[in-house]
Amino acid sequence: MPVVSIIIVCMNRPDNLRPCLQSIKKNTSAEYEVLAVAYRFDADNLSELRAEFPWVRFIVNNGISGFSENNNLALRQAAGDYCFVLNDDTELPGPTIDALLADFGRLPEDAAIVAPKLLNADGSLQLCGRPEYPPFNYVRQQWHCWREPTDNGRGLFRTFNISGAAFLIKTSIFRELGWFDERYFFTPEDIALSTLARERGYTVWCDSEAAVVHKWRTTASRISTAVRPAAVRGSLIFFSRGSSLRYLLLALGVWPAEMAKRIKARLLGRYSDYLTYRNITRSIFTWRSPKELFVRFFNEL
Repeated sequence: MPVVSIIIVCMNRPDNLRPCLQSIKKNTSAEYEVLAVAYRFDADNLSELRAEFPWVRFIVNNGISGFSENNNLALRQAAGDYCFVLNDDTELPGPTIDALLADFGRLPEDAAIVAPKLLNADGSLQLCGRPEYPPFNYVRQQWHCWREPTDNGRGLFRTFNISGAAFLIKTSIFRELGWFDERYFFTPEDIALSTLARERGYTVWCDSEAAVVHKWRTTASRISTAVRPAAVRGSLIFFSRGSSLRYLLLALGVWPAEMAKRIKARLLGRYSDYLTYRNITRSIFTWRSPKELFVRFFNEL
């Protein structure tokens, strides 16, 4: 039985997945299994990866699924005591998984999640722990009046939220929480998960001594006209927490910000950005789910 199940979702990007898998093999000593969801993969790419990495179990999904749904396909098959959720556009620069597993040996029993710090490809800090994220800050962020702090602690410290790019969680607790919430097609499934864990009485941690290199924006940016409307709609659903009035108030703060970006992109001739912001403004006051919005705009690509 593996100690840890490593879960990776890859959307037909073998150039991302190959170095990620190589870094796992090179830097991990604990017993592990790798479950990789091959999402909408070209048959030749998948065949090459299977031949190159016979120790990886590939789960093929050619439907329309978001981050949460794809991860859950693999998570429900995980056999390890822990699950390490990892983006395909990442690399382990050292024994990250072993370090995070060792952290659980010195954390209290109520510890559910431990996340590493995230580094950019040039080695600079991308994120180390995440603070509390109140709804007002989400609105401010859309107006570029607030930026989430990147450095939130040193050593092994308690944090509020994690990033979905890389984190280690006890499988039994993940199962109890219902895995990822599939209402959120892209974001904020990571904040929703850590929020739910804390509400259930568990604690969330970050280890600044353990690192993962995250070369972000390598896949989703190519389909941002479909991804970002679904992400904004999902964020509004999460931050409103089931209240229609709260949703309306948040939407009234976010819609003008996105409309201003839409107008600016049009005036500057940035047509791709214009389409993205146009789709976002069309998605805020709607009853469509984030997945329905993604499908609609993805079909227009």
